[in-house]
Amino acid sequence: MSHDEGRIMSTSEKLVRMANQIAAFFHSKPREEGIAGVAEHINKFWEPRMRRQLFEMLDNGGEDFNELVMAASARIKRPAAPEAAGFGADAGGVVPGGKGPGAGESKAGIAASQK
Repeated sequence: MSHDEGRIMSTSEKLVRMANQIAAFFHSKPREEGIAGVAEHINKFWEPRMRRQLFEMLDNGGEDFNELVMAASARIKRPAAPEAAGFGADAGGVVPGGKGPGAGESKAGIAASQK
């Protein structure tokens, strides 16, 4: 339950709140460093379905997001749509641990990590 509003927050509200908290931390840095920091944090710690929902909200206007999140969105890895990622019984290319094309990792990145 959110202490601020005395009600249960939706998943979308939680993602906006988390993204804005990350941006608030990086606002004390120079702008370019802040943008890079927000993008790096989200790329590193948010799973693909969280990033997918982030982009759905951003694509629909993203008016609740801090401007630093909006600026960083160009550097955040956009995961493939669930149907394009092959979720289900025939989910090929997704490696346990959130790696692979289904997790938003490029094929070049996979090849480099296998060397």
